[in-house]
Amino acid sequence: MRESCTSGSVRGARGNSRPYRDLRRREFIAGLGSAAAAWPLAARAQQGDRVRRIAVLMANDENDPDGKLRLSAFTQALADLGWSDGRNVRMDLRWAGGDTNRIRALAQELVGLQPDIILAPGTAATAALQRETRTIPIVFANVVDPVANGIVPRLDRPSGNMTGLG
Repeated sequence: MRESCTSGSVRGARGNSRPYRDLRRREFIAGLGSAAAAWPLAARAQQGDRVRRIAVLMANDENDPDGKLRLSAFTQALADLGWSDGRNVRMDLRWAGGDTNRIRALAQELVGLQPDIILAPGTAATAALQRETRTIPIVFANVVDPVANGIVPRLDRPSGNMTGLG
């Protein structure tokens, strides 16, 4: 049985707690993948067997190991739920390389594609996407204080087209 956060952390071979953090991150992203996969179904169940479109705006560089890990966990969670890119879902993925101006331009581009849902990991990506649309559902993750940053009015009732975890 795995230890909880309150009873300590599992340490790796070098004595760091990174393996435990990676495991928690994978679990979180898998849950986020479940939410992202279910949201278009619930919102548009009457539309039949059409291919769903998921936009993902990654603020970091495409060679970033953490970004690759998060994206892999997300796509695996979708696959576990029966969603595969090219079969019943189309994934529009953009990497901004940490460039704020590029994040804004890519947010505008992704919204223009009219996806069914957008995944926004990080505060910069989330804020840029929120400026571009108030109608397309956005699931955010790893946002620093979503209330203080104006992403949502309250954590318990995010409202609008925004939902996620800080």
